Amino acid sequence: MQLPNTTAVVTGGASGLGAATAAALASAGARVLALDLPEACAGGPTIDGVSYVPTDVTSEDQVRAAVGQASDDPRRPLRTVVNCAGIGPSARVLGRKGVHDLALFRTVVEVNLVGSFTVLAIAAEVIAATEPDPQGQRGVVVNTASIAAFDGQVGQAAYSASKGGIVGLTLPAARDLAQHGIRVMTIAPGIVETPMLATVSEEVRAGLAAGVPFPRRLARPEEYAQLVLAVLDHDYLNGETIRMDGALRMAPR
Repeated sequence: MQLPNTTAVVTGGASGLGAATAAALASAGARVLALDLPEACAGGPTIDGVSYVPTDVTSEDQVRAAVGQASDDPRRPLRTVVNCAGIGPSARVLGRKGVHDLALFRTVVEVNLVGSFTVLAIAAEVIAATEPDPQGQRGVVVNTASIAAFDGQVGQAAYSASKGGIVGLTLPAARDLAQHGIRVMTIAPGIVETPMLATVSEEVRAGLAAGVPFPRRLARPEEYAQLVLAVLDHDYLNGETIRMDGALRMAPR
């Protein structure tokens, strides 16, 4: 799929995976709307071709407004959606303070899974109304899971459940949207050098990197963005989850 003269939406677009992806899409010629919480948008990097749109992905009204803004120029139809917004708090099912906070569990699933689905579904409605390209394509949605969907560690019950839901969503969503010329793919990153790791010591980071078979380092947000571009370019990739983890398989803790 060609990116010049099209529009892309990236959630979580003000930092980490989302910011790297927004920059890569803009460099490839797309007009990019980076959706993120208001405080994140205010502190987001200045990138040519990227506009920040304060959006809470758990709000249907806010998502509809953002997608509407992304589809307001018929000369640059909405073709690409990349869901990077997510949270990853840690808590055991039964810890020292008792049972896992049930409200926290719901919040993680609401942001990571329901938020991704909300953006996917509302954007798909708009994309389906656009004119297809010569190959019958209208767009691509790339969701972000995690290797925690497969190898969840101690304290990751909520996070792993939410990311496992994204993996499970991928194939049926691709099948549902095939008639509209929309592909759906998921990337499951391993340990990536993102703001989530900013507070971790160098010693801990080195230990995390040492567990990766090869290359023995943390992944970079730009590598995630590179994979997104590859998925967009490869028209026969559909309904699949790609692990981007250096062959890492997480231990229980």
